[in-house]
Amino acid sequence: MNVSKKWMMFPLLAGLMAAPSLKAQQAGKAVPPAKPVAPMGNPSVTLNPDTTVTTTHDVTIKGQKVPYKAIAGTQPVWDQDGKVLAGLFYTYYERTDVKDKATRPLVISFNGGPGTPSVWMQIAYTGPRLLNIDDEGYPVQPYGIHENPESILDIADILYVDPANTGFSRINKDAPREKFFGVNADIKYLAEWINTFVSRHNRWASPKYLIGESYGTTRVSGLALELQNAQWMYLNGVVLVSPTELGINRNGPVDAAMTLPYYAATAWYHKALSADLQQKDLTAMLPEVENFTINELIPAISQGGFLDEQKRKSIAGRMARYSGLSEKVILQHNLNVPPSFFWKELLRDKGYTVGRLDSRYLGQDREDAGTNPDYNAELTSWLHAFTPAINIYLREELKFNTDLKYMMFGPVHPWDRSNDNTGENLRQAMAANPFLHVMIQSGYYDGACDYFNAKYSMWQMDPGGRLKNRLSWKGYRSGHMMYLRKDDLTTGNEDIRTFIKGSIPKTAAKY
Repeated sequence: MNVSKKWMMFPLLAGLMAAPSLKAQQAGKAVPPAKPVAPMGNPSVTLNPDTTVTTTHDVTIKGQKVPYKAIAGTQPVWDQDGKVLAGLFYTYYERTDVKDKATRPLVISFNGGPGTPSVWMQIAYTGPRLLNIDDEGYPVQPYGIHENPESILDIADILYVDPANTGFSRINKDAPREKFFGVNADIKYLAEWINTFVSRHNRWASPKYLIGESYGTTRVSGLALELQNAQWMYLNGVVLVSPTELGINRNGPVDAAMTLPYYAATAWYHKALSADLQQKDLTAMLPEVENFTINELIPAISQGGFLDEQKRKSIAGRMARYSGLSEKVILQHNLNVPPSFFWKELLRDKGYTVGRLDSRYLGQDREDAGTNPDYNAELTSWLHAFTPAINIYLREELKFNTDLKYMMFGPVHPWDRSNDNTGENLRQAMAANPFLHVMIQSGYYDGACDYFNAKYSMWQMDPGGRLKNRLSWKGYRSGHMMYLRKDDLTTGNEDIRTFIKGSIPKTAAKY
């Protein structure tokens, strides 16, 4: 891509990327980085906000060879006067043996944080390359990547986007931070950016999907309505992986009670339940806990200090039975046990803590005493595996040569969380667009965005029950990034394939 002099006039701090020549792009060759610049004595260097490097590859998916091109590049964010405020890094995978892109789905993928790039789902879930981990998701050496035989690239092209100040994306030193770092600001500028990308790559006719993980679910839920209302772009589907609360109110007794099914799943995994519950399969045991939570625990907590003492003791006994905790500590917490305490307490006698984002992972603290773990065991493990893999992949295989640091967690705070109505935004988008379907994917062992709260969000998103036939929920036997477990990688991608195929309409959009 030829980069105009106008864009070259707006260097972005904290990165370095030379604009490759068209010949180098087509050949997929490495391009030497430009000479580093340190404006005003700052050791940071400059980023070209509009550039691409294209390479060609193939991958075998479900026994079928799939040829594709990968475009690693940056695309600007402009203000209303045409001034470049940021350069967003992206990776775009397009199957090359498909002649009619009008019928070829386009999946646009975001991760969360806020403050994390698209690395997680790109090289561990839906993309054509997979990082080196064992079958349960733990790091192995040597670090690196290999083919992903479960990728959805066989049925859809995929765009992975790194929002501002994540991955290789950077904002200009003079750009107003409030334009980027908040629930609604994030949605607004990304919708504009997506419009530009779709136009540049001639994808207006394609069925379009958003997939978000964790805070990315807040992002894509808001984007579904913003794209419709401000960009006149209508989606076929939204996939919510390990969703947040989406601005749906659950304060008080509901908030206090809803984590119990997650506690039960975790206790079951660590064999901390009584024999009669332990002998049941996980998905056979959980409905009992869910029914107790909705029908007994929420009403009991609602009565607070005026709950009958005998009833309080009975409720605490049932909670102890399902959580693996003692009745004593449950009563000490007035039936409201914080997740951080649960992670510390469940295996305290064995000298372990359990992970926040995936409670299959174990940690070891400096001392067994305390009310919360010293660190997140699972996140440390994931960073161990992902950081070298994404740097090896982007720099060596996709030929994106840069002195930039790939930021696994970027400087995006303070983040304005006010006026988060993203769950309602998504409902409005579905109501206005009969083509739009939503699927939720949750790991049973996720303690940050737990599976039962995800179900609750789905129920409350559609209080009238009018959208039931376009809302679905899927559960997996792992945590926040459930695809790290090999069996769930296969099942999760197959669920996405089925979802995409089932949301390609055969009739007109009408009620």
